[in-house]
Amino acid sequence: MKIKTMEDARRFVQTVKVCTIFPSEKTELTSLYEQVDLPEKQPGESGWGQRMEAVWPWKNQLPAAYPNEIYYGKIKGGFAVLMDMAYLEKTHFKSAYRPVASLNSLAQQTFERIRVEPWTTTELRQEMVQLTGCSKSQFDTALKNLQISLNIVRDCEAEQDTWLPFWEVYSEVWNKYVKEES
Repeated sequence: MKIKTMEDARRFVQTVKVCTIFPSEKTELTSLYEQVDLPEKQPGESGWGQRMEAVWPWKNQLPAAYPNEIYYGKIKGGFAVLMDMAYLEKTHFKSAYRPVASLNSLAQQTFERIRVEPWTTTELRQEMVQLTGCSKSQFDTALKNLQISLNIVRDCEAEQDTWLPFWEVYSEVWNKYVKEES
């Protein structure tokens, strides 16, 4: 399937069930980027090129436009993915979910802030570095692990990366598998 529009991308995600946003030799999953049939940046051309200019916003626009059909998150290995919601609910959640208590203390402290109120990545990073003395890299790893473990999700309607507890956005999936943690 060659993708030229966001609607084509939607059908692609529904067909493959899960895809990375960009290609990587470290995963066998196909990427949305590889399937988009638009030109890459040409030498001397300014900007990103048509392919990147399509894929980059689609990662946020697809789950915002089709919240009951497409999920955006991270999987083991830290790969950003788009996923069919039925696949998330029936297959992925059961194998990927980890309680916050099983994560390191920085992830737990980071989650506590997100649990109370939404945070942008920049503001949360500043808060956690100041509060805990962690490095930017340590914070980024904690945030990534909270996504991989399905404890937080990106607010797809926010312009900046803003984090919410998974259960607030996907309560039906959460309540199906998790008992009384929230």
